[in-house]
Amino acid sequence: MSSPETPSPDRRAPGAGDGRTEPVPRPAEPAETPEEAARTGTLRMLVSNRVTAAGLLILVVVLLLAVLGRWIAPYGANDIDVVNALQPPSGAHLFGTDELGRDVFSRVVLSARISLTVGLVAVGIALVVGVALGLVAGFFGGWLDTVVMRSADVLFAFPILLLAMAIVAVLGPGLTTAMIAIGVVYTPIFARITRASTLAVREELYVTASRSIGASDGLILRRHVLPNIMGPITVQTSLSLAFAILSEAALSFLGLGVQPPEPSWGRMLYDAQAFIYDAWWMSVFPGLAIFCTVLAFNLVGDGMRDVLDPRQRTADEIRRSA
Repeated sequence: MSSPETPSPDRRAPGAGDGRTEPVPRPAEPAETPEEAARTGTLRMLVSNRVTAAGLLILVVVLLLAVLGRWIAPYGANDIDVVNALQPPSGAHLFGTDELGRDVFSRVVLSARISLTVGLVAVGIALVVGVALGLVAGFFGGWLDTVVMRSADVLFAFPILLLAMAIVAVLGPGLTTAMIAIGVVYTPIFARITRASTLAVREELYVTASRSIGASDGLILRRHVLPNIMGPITVQTSLSLAFAILSEAALSFLGLGVQPPEPSWGRMLYDAQAFIYDAWWMSVFPGLAIFCTVLAFNLVGDGMRDVLDPRQRTADEIRRSA
């Protein structure tokens, strides 16, 4: 005698047969990684600093002048109009004209590209060479450290501008020579900063652990040492850009940098020294351009130093949470 079948429970999904549809759950958005959160927090702190934000704004303006100068300048850099020579600032010539009737405003705008190019290339040379030497000296030590640091001491024995002038005197004046000379004199600075930071990082546990699993020295330098010393290097890069622009202006003012007919802020000051009492605008406006650009790089460098300093970051976070 067969037993009555026990009704099996309905295994259909809820609402499957009554015409109702269940909402499809949305996939969870990927969480922000610690590295992305750190970068976002650093950028937020950098922009929230009013002084640093002002420096960034000035740099944006200078970069726009350097990139869009040909469309912003109303005249060419070497458009000569002797009839209107040494004219004071007016509606036709916002910054006046020089001894050849060239528009000072146009020359200031067009000089931004050359001055920034010299600064960026020179600091780029110092950054690449100096960081490489500092990494090798700090990580391997021994005779390599001795050779690199003693060579840096020899270069540090000379004033920066005097050493740059000596290099230009040997290689000959010109734009390329100025970039090389400035790059050489700033290389020891990056080498010293990189070496000091590398000496601290190479003793960390993660470096020791990488060595224990057989990681090569090159891999350790790329993945562990270099990313952890980028803070002070980044700050020094911003500050060195300011001094590189000053150095280019000084070399051009002495006739050793940018050569005519190429315009640069330092070269404009060189041309204006004979008319400093009769045409003040020839020296004031390129001088203001140098001052504002150097000030902006210094402000950004100071802000980055405060943001990348763990003690300063902790203090700022405490003030915001209070």
